[in-house]
Amino acid sequence: MTGRSDVTVVHIDVNGSPATVAAGATVADLVGQWCRSPDGIAVARNREVVPRSAWPHTNLRSDDHVEIVAAAAGG
Repeated sequence: MTGRSDVTVVHIDVNGSPATVAAGATVADLVGQWCRSPDGIAVARNREVVPRSAWPHTNLRSDDHVEIVAAAAGG
């Protein structure tokens, strides 16, 4: 036994609440879990906006703080 265990989940914070995602999950995966549609959604990870084009390539790491924001129209 090497004493090393494989991490299967990652603990993060989403919109101020604790959450767990699979190891290797991306911002795109998280948006898919939390939102009905990615239309009108913006994401920040650790206070930095993640461009939509980077969502599939931005892995979530333990203790990341993620904010998912939906645009709202109205008058």
